[in-house]
Amino acid sequence: MPFLSYDFLLQNEFASRLYHDYAAGMPIIDYHNHLSPQDIAIDRKFNNITEAWLEEDHYKWRAMRAFGIAEEFVTGDASDEEKFIKWAEVVPFTIRNPLFHWTHIELQRYFNITELLSPDSAKSVYEKCNTALSEEENSCRGLLHKMNVESLCTTDDPIDDLQYHQVINEGECKIGVFPTFRPDKLYAVDSADFPKYLLKLGAAVGFEVTSYDDLLRASKVRIDYFHAHGGRLSDHGFEQLYDIKYSIDAAKQTFEKALKGKIPSVKDAQVFKMTMLVELCKMYHEKGWVQQFHLGAIRNNNQRKLNLLGPDTGYDSIGDFEQIRGLRKFLNTVAGTDQLAKTILYNSNPRDNESFATMVGNFMDGGIPGKIQFGSGWWFLDQKDGIEKQLDALSNMGLVSKFVGMLTDSRSFLSFPRHEYFRRILCNLIGSDVVNGELPADEKYLGGIVKDICYNNAKNYFDFDN
Repeated sequence: MPFLSYDFLLQNEFASRLYHDYAAGMPIIDYHNHLSPQDIAIDRKFNNITEAWLEEDHYKWRAMRAFGIAEEFVTGDASDEEKFIKWAEVVPFTIRNPLFHWTHIELQRYFNITELLSPDSAKSVYEKCNTALSEEENSCRGLLHKMNVESLCTTDDPIDDLQYHQVINEGECKIGVFPTFRPDKLYAVDSADFPKYLLKLGAAVGFEVTSYDDLLRASKVRIDYFHAHGGRLSDHGFEQLYDIKYSIDAAKQTFEKALKGKIPSVKDAQVFKMTMLVELCKMYHEKGWVQQFHLGAIRNNNQRKLNLLGPDTGYDSIGDFEQIRGLRKFLNTVAGTDQLAKTILYNSNPRDNESFATMVGNFMDGGIPGKIQFGSGWWFLDQKDGIEKQLDALSNMGLVSKFVGMLTDSRSFLSFPRHEYFRRILCNLIGSDVVNGELPADEKYLGGIVKDICYNNAKNYFDFDN
């Protein structure tokens, strides 16, 4: 049997029917990624496969470094062809890492290349991919259309003018492209750059931000701006939410110190961030947005490499932070005034799966199906084992039938077969339960649930049409 065959990951006939007849044809709603809106606006054409595949992919960068590839061929000044050849050297040794599957699925789905990538095939694959990318149909938008992407959400700073989203919306792009409000810098009061950021924020809103109240007012202005440009989601990256007493008075005092360039204590910064976050989340609720929380990653661990290469270059890990008490505190605070928006919680440590899956059930209000979501396997957990464990925890502790499904969380326009990967794993889990006698062999019934998880639930959950 050839590798990545028709029934890849599908271990029985029922699973195969679920995938091919119900999951495979569903459109994709990719509600969290880091794609460039500028690339979509100008409908960028990549000069070669390295630009499309390796340009900002820290997953591949980590593997290359682990294999012993010099930084020159990872993020350095080597030519694009040289970087690709080096990546091809690594691929045969990525077995049991999701990169092995993703690499070959992407080669098949985008370029119809079925040979395995290796040093022997590298030059041939490089040339075939480059020839395909030179064709008009394989521009950024073309690649998205090829994967049946209906809509996607980029990740954007509050001060972004969203000019490229406006270009996309006013143009002929048939894919819905929506901004996501990522306010990490709004409350980064412990950053030396915080006063500089406030100046930029002031320029964006048209008034000086010199007090905590000004910051809240400016945040509201920018949330309104995002909403007017199609934004319906926010996203937040925290190591953890803090189990501390929130205080507006303390937040105001901390702001005043930070404005003068004084770095607050760890506790004062935590109080500020959580107090600010509560106010932001009330604003999201007023708009009817969905708020997302990515929790538990410990970032930029290699200080020397951070100094040389900057953040988001592949030096992050799963953290071991306490999550649940702070999460409970936050959810209770916002829910206590009936201002808890639709919420998606992502964990990076698999030990927290069951805790997150049960916590979401505490704050359902009976008005919105699956209002509080245990998000898909994220970052280090978006591989087969991580996806299965997330689905198992959600199934055991909640209603997987109301799950809003997969996302790419990627900077690459070639990452969308990850939805296929997820869908095959989902269908195989359900199909295996049928074979084991744990679910009825009712194809229409289970196929409907598969369609919901792959597309319909997300379509109903996100308010892109209003």
